[in-house]
Amino acid sequence: MKVGLIQTRTPADQTAALDHVLPLVRQAAAEGATFIATPEGSNILQKDRAKLFPALKSLEEDPFVQGMRAAAKALSVWILIGSALVKREDGKCANRAVLIDPQGAITATYDKLHMFDVDLPTGEVARESESYEPGDRAVTADAGEAKLGLTICYDLRFPALYRALALAGAEVMTIPAAFTRPTGAAHWEILMRARAIETGAFVLAPAQGGFHEDGRGTWGHSIVVGPWGEVIASLDHDEPGVLIADLDLTAAAKARKAIPALANARAFTGP
Repeated sequence: MKVGLIQTRTPADQTAALDHVLPLVRQAAAEGATFIATPEGSNILQKDRAKLFPALKSLEEDPFVQGMRAAAKALSVWILIGSALVKREDGKCANRAVLIDPQGAITATYDKLHMFDVDLPTGEVARESESYEPGDRAVTADAGEAKLGLTICYDLRFPALYRALALAGAEVMTIPAAFTRPTGAAHWEILMRARAIETGAFVLAPAQGGFHEDGRGTWGHSIVVGPWGEVIASLDHDEPGVLIADLDLTAAAKARKAIPALANARAFTGP
């Protein structure tokens, strides 16, 4: 399975975001990728909630989402929108991953479970829960021969989620992100490798990178990790670009047989 990870620097408008991402998606397809994943917040990044909320649209109305559906069909590829920031059916907002098949149909969605509510040592404050309604379920989905475990960014720090996805059969964990620069420098690669090792699964982490139109800075350094924890491919920068990698999906079963941690875990009481 050849995958393409898209590293972006998403602007503060859905149409501009589509113009930014579409050439990179076409490049990935031209390089042979049959599964293409974009980062968290691929359709719009806007820190100012007074500007963000009026701009958000439903999946059906969002021009970025519809553009990616058309691209998947035209290129005959799977596309995972790592997340689109959208209006939910109940009028609330969601940080939502969207899986699109080669016919352009949406086959699965996942709303981010864990909200990034932190006070960083740098003085930066994030309150994602003030903008988005968290999801309430873990999601696996088939994409061709691969079974995906869908997650988003801050989910990375909650290993129980990945164990549950692995036990449900996921062999490829998708972790699209818009990581902050301080936490990216300190934790990005090591956490991605840890999640891969713990679950015996591939990790695909397409990332936002650089300094954005809304003033935020993101880490970049998109990465693909194998089930043994090895870095298969990575970008060493925060510029927009494409990362291509070949996955041997049988490697997940081999890693889980060699280190059967999923099977050997035991229930316990205490402390």
